[in-house]
Amino acid sequence: MTERMRLTEASIKKLRPREREFTVWDTRLAGFGVRVRTTGRKSFVFHWSKAGKAHRITLGSTAFLTLDKALAGCASLQADLHGGKPPRGARDSARETPTLREFITGPWKTACYDRYKASTKPFLDHALKRQLLPAFGSLELNRIDKTRVVRWFARYSRKSPGGANKALGLLHQIMNQAIACGIVSSNPASGIRKNASRKLNRFLSEKEIRRLNQTLDQWVSDRPGNSQNADIIRLLLHTGCRRGEILNLQWREVHGDTLHLTNAKTGPRRVFLNSSAQALIARQPRMGSLWVFPSPFDSTRPRKDINAFWVAIRKRAGLDDVRLHDLRHTVASQAVLQGVSLPVVARLLGHSKAVMTLRVYSHVADQEVEAAAERIGGVLSELTQN
Repeated sequence: MTERMRLTEASIKKLRPREREFTVWDTRLAGFGVRVRTTGRKSFVFHWSKAGKAHRITLGSTAFLTLDKALAGCASLQADLHGGKPPRGARDSARETPTLREFITGPWKTACYDRYKASTKPFLDHALKRQLLPAFGSLELNRIDKTRVVRWFARYSRKSPGGANKALGLLHQIMNQAIACGIVSSNPASGIRKNASRKLNRFLSEKEIRRLNQTLDQWVSDRPGNSQNADIIRLLLHTGCRRGEILNLQWREVHGDTLHLTNAKTGPRRVFLNSSAQALIARQPRMGSLWVFPSPFDSTRPRKDINAFWVAIRKRAGLDDVRLHDLRHTVASQAVLQGVSLPVVARLLGHSKAVMTLRVYSHVADQEVEAAAERIGGVLSELTQN
């Protein structure tokens, strides 16, 4: 039985697969319809007859071709037929699987890319432009197989193991979205072993914390213009906040002894400030800017980064192996050493998942275990002495 309806974006989304492939024809444009396969994949198609022989062109997958574009393409084909010409682009139109480039600028952009935080998009743009598009951009999604992905990953890993891991994760997410759209049935980026990452469990000791603070004091004394950079470092150490949370801090988010962060990595959260952190914020000059730490070149923008300043500071302080993010780990280590419980440490750091806190907590707790082993050893030594 032939099925006909007025095809709309909404009605097409409601079409569900059946035991057999079927086509629903549009009531407005003769020969135009949507074919639904048993896998759930849907495609726009155009049928016509010539000299008693039926012909069919697949215009494209509904996952990356809009209804309006499909109708326009169909109307163009009909115009060619009525004019006695062969349908233009028939060979190209028969391709129903989008290329990676088409997919990421269409369905993936709407469903995934547009939902990422602004701070994440520079990485996405870089990985797509420099790696994924050059390697796979012109390939139809069903032609991106595991062999191609493994070769690309191995080549990129020789140059940047960490970057290769992140780019592979992005490709995996893109292909998962293609599966959700019914374009492909498997993910070629699955099951590929990532490069081993270097364990970075660096925490500042009490001596190192004092040395860092003294270095900051001396630096500001010699170069007063760097006072705000120094205060950013101190604030990271006193709050355990992420670098972006402090660099993008706005005055409207400062509420006495708390920060009401609206754009933190894990979503809106509150940060409780100790007296030192409160004093650091209170002494920042208000220059009519929205930002607590505005750019020295444009007060309408926040400071972009302090990496160069941090590299110079850590070198002078003899902390060459310490990253800015290790200041956050240091806050966790001090919390654990003071007997703060796991749930409180999680809230202090703004972790959305307990496993993230456990990862930090377990490494910090090694210091406690070592100290406990030493205490127990001392007791046992006394008890076992003759």
